[in-house]
Amino acid sequence: MNKTNPRIQNAVALAYHEGISAPKVVAKGKGVIAEQIIAKAKEHGVYVHESKELVSLLMQVDLDDSIPPLLYVAVAELLAWLYRLEADNPNPIKKTVETGKGL
Repeated sequence: MNKTNPRIQNAVALAYHEGISAPKVVAKGKGVIAEQIIAKAKEHGVYVHESKELVSLLMQVDLDDSIPPLLYVAVAELLAWLYRLEADNPNPIKKTVETGKGL
């Protein structure tokens, strides 16, 4: 029996640290790799957000590259939301994983 989730198509992990100009793509993958990224994120308490459209755009960014200015607003809104979540969480979120799930 196949234990993979057929709905998970892609995943992208972003990291942002104070002092860098923009979030960076630190991991990305499709299929089984995407599932491993998500599993590792959950294992380490990293927030997993679903946005097929944003993932599609982020998949075009090379590993270890900063996100392009075109995506600043979308990612900034996501990070602002995450920072609000952090206020209620004693363990700060340092990374986020975007997943592109099919509908």
